[in-house]
Amino acid sequence: MITLLALLPLLLVLGLLASGRVSALVAGLAGLSATLAASFIIVLQSRGSAVLGPLFLRETAAGAWLSWHVIAIIAAGMFFHRCLQARGDHAAGGTLEANPRRLWSVCFLLAPFGEAVTGFGIGYIIALTGLRRIGIGGLPALVLGLYSQSLVPWGALAIGTTVGATLAGQTPSQLGLGSAILQVPIHAFYLVLYWRFARDAGVAVSLAQKVDDAVWTLLLLGLILLLNIYSDVEIAGAAATALLLAIRFWRDERSDEARLIAALKGNAPYVALTVALCATRLVPPLRDLLKPLWALKPFDNQPAFAPFYAPGFWLVAIGLIVVWRARAPLGRVATEAGRGAWRACLVTLLFVVMAEFYVGSGMADSIAEALRSAAGRGAALSVPVFAAVGGFLTGGGAAANAMLMPMVTALARAIAVDPAWIAAVQNSICTNLTMLSPIRVSMGAAILALATPDSLLYRRAWPLALPPLLTGFAAIVILLIRS
Repeated sequence: MITLLALLPLLLVLGLLASGRVSALVAGLAGLSATLAASFIIVLQSRGSAVLGPLFLRETAAGAWLSWHVIAIIAAGMFFHRCLQARGDHAAGGTLEANPRRLWSVCFLLAPFGEAVTGFGIGYIIALTGLRRIGIGGLPALVLGLYSQSLVPWGALAIGTTVGATLAGQTPSQLGLGSAILQVPIHAFYLVLYWRFARDAGVAVSLAQKVDDAVWTLLLLGLILLLNIYSDVEIAGAAATALLLAIRFWRDERSDEARLIAALKGNAPYVALTVALCATRLVPPLRDLLKPLWALKPFDNQPAFAPFYAPGFWLVAIGLIVVWRARAPLGRVATEAGRGAWRACLVTLLFVVMAEFYVGSGMADSIAEALRSAAGRGAALSVPVFAAVGGFLTGGGAAANAMLMPMVTALARAIAVDPAWIAAVQNSICTNLTMLSPIRVSMGAAILALATPDSLLYRRAWPLALPPLLTGFAAIVILLIRS
């Protein structure tokens, strides 16, 4: 009875999202309502009425505090994006010839950088813009544009990974490193599929160029690994892609001084943001000054919020400078940002509070114990499936991790498998599968004004689900063999 009650909210959310008839917001409201009801019954039966009030207050406050870290970046990232729109398309330039080097840079560097800085599908918009600039449109652009989501574990300055790490009892850097290791085979498979999609788009990739692509892909993954080890997970995706973008621009475009200056001016906000984030994380005196400055930490098991160290501060600060220089109306920009961000912020709040109640009420442990009793250690093989479904349906790493991380880490403890690696599998798969989310697919079709049915895109793009799934299952099998 307790296990069924614990499962009902999760199954309700998955069922509502899978139906396609309700939004993530409605599913989150229904899921949180069901979670509160189930928590009330379970806690009342197992611990008595005396603990109900304190538990509900504590878990609600803890969920709200954890979600604030995400909401601050969602709102700031959307504000930054709207500020760039307000200044006009200064960096667009003219149409360029499509060639394999430019295509790889758009798919593996430019678009993932945009997603790493702002998140929530902005990278997809950047990808489609870049692809149209080199003459690729239609269905091939929709498919190749999905590569903007290939580094989503570090998307939106790694907020999904940060939420997942907190719920798994790890530091963000620990979960980021595990996810970076898993991303190596995932990206290798992505690269093979990319060559096929490039050919379908009319861009032939020679053997020599494939070697070049592979070397740069290894450089990208190596930089992400190093940044996860020696810096904060927040900047791993943005810093790695920004550095390689600059090097590739110098190598591939061979620009004269005038064009180089124009490119720097057009991309000045991104350059300033990357420099600011890297400086505050990599320069010890600056980091040691800002990280504790006015930091708030109301819960021992959750990260502190340092307003001048948080990425959102720099997103807003640079955005304000952009608006001021563009002489755009700040009120209109802020209003547009609010309209674009409120839904994602509320969805995040609902799912994170739901996750806190799953942990605090013991529901996650109940589900894990039931899975262990039913399938033994083999229950670990369900983790990639849950993660894939969560990422596909929610379209966001923060929401998917909030929904599933408590359950899968409780399962790992129940079957004596390393929870850190189970958490990495959950985080890596759910974030990578967001690229195929109906939210992303419909966004791309709307941007390109295509009447193409979603089913046609899925028939072309479904192999992109294989790299994370195969990697996840392989990782679980290795864990089961070694433990």
